[in-house]
Amino acid sequence: MVSLSDGEWKIMNQLWERESTITELKNELGKETGWDKHIVITMLSRMEKKGAVAHRDGGRAKIFYPLVTREEVSMQETRGFLQKVYRGSLGMMVNAMVEDQALSEEEIQELYGILEQAGKSRAKRSEARDERGYGNRLR
Repeated sequence: MVSLSDGEWKIMNQLWERESTITELKNELGKETGWDKHIVITMLSRMEKKGAVAHRDGGRAKIFYPLVTREEVSMQETRGFLQKVYRGSLGMMVNAMVEDQALSEEEIQELYGILEQAGKSRAKRSEARDERGYGNRLR
């Protein structure tokens, strides 16, 4: 899987919105970052080597597009962060947010909803395994 630097995230966010040329990326990201064309070219080259982006000829300019989805990279980054900072413990992370009073009431309700949905999904998967007879193999 692909790991992205902060700068590469900026480029990927742009490419996930729409495929772009080097000039388009420079014009869009240059306002925020101050990057010139050469920086964008260097980063895109590195990202192609990583397998994050590719390009096709678009007449006068190469058109760059993502090879990975936002969801794939986000999940990998989330797992890496959780492992690095909280030794892989989601509970420790949530507890840290609660202790810091960083969760609003809306966020707490959202977490309840997510956990409820996760419980339902897990129950359905378990039922499906039981119906296929997988649950009885270990007994």
